Amino acid sequence: MSVVRDKANCRISALKSLLCVGLDSDPEKIPAVFLPYENPVLEFNRAVIRATSDVAIAYKLNTAFYEARGIAGLLDMEKTLGSIPDVCMTIADAKRADIGNTSKMYAQAFFDHWSFDALTVAPYMGFDSLEPFFAYEDKLLFVLCLTSNEGSVDFEEQAMQDGRPLYRSVLDKVASWNRNGNGGVVVGATKSALLSEIRCEAPNLFLLIPGVGAQGGSLEDTVHFGVDANRQSAVINVSRSLIYPSGSFSGIDDYERAVAAEASKMHSVMKAIL
Repeated sequence: MSVVRDKANCRISALKSLLCVGLDSDPEKIPAVFLPYENPVLEFNRAVIRATSDVAIAYKLNTAFYEARGIAGLLDMEKTLGSIPDVCMTIADAKRADIGNTSKMYAQAFFDHWSFDALTVAPYMGFDSLEPFFAYEDKLLFVLCLTSNEGSVDFEEQAMQDGRPLYRSVLDKVASWNRNGNGGVVVGATKSALLSEIRCEAPNLFLLIPGVGAQGGSLEDTVHFGVDANRQSAVINVSRSLIYPSGSFSGIDDYERAVAAEASKMHSVMKAIL
């Protein structure tokens, strides 16, 4: 059984929160108060973590924002991981998968070298491309299922020969691969009606739900429809609308107060429903 899943669910129950903070840290968007620092992205990430760690269940690092900056970016990612409290789940949003021997190397990179708790993966090359990830029974795998972007209609929502949409086939496969409790799926909050259907069809999977905030998904609906029968096994990712609050800031403390206030507001909504 996944140790990571248990860790996340214990924290969900303790805090009555589903908040996953997305550290999609863009050097061109971070507030000016961080720019004088030698590593402004790292200092920005640490400020976000300090401001949210009392209500966050997880932190999701979209690896593209770090890989785009080469070695310096990867070092910032590694140091950011070291700044996240151990009680919080760490998710590498890397969307990896390839032939088996390549996936084995990806799994070693994210689970052994960087020691992330969880990873996003793509399903379309089949189980042999995902088996090296599922072999890490103590970790958690989030398989792309029904994403929040408009392009989900191009493939994920297309009807297959049996009349069901493709994402339902993905959902069924992940449920069958979830023998060790380390399976999960990515489901967009912008598809709230389908989110309810997916939770009913896959009661034992852990859900990673992006799309609240800048993409317009309803926080209330996502909490209601996303959790399992125990009011657990889901995290709701919020990135831009949380880490880039509007306005100017007199200092880092001022910025942290703004982020903390927004995180607290989201937590209050979640807590009232959970």
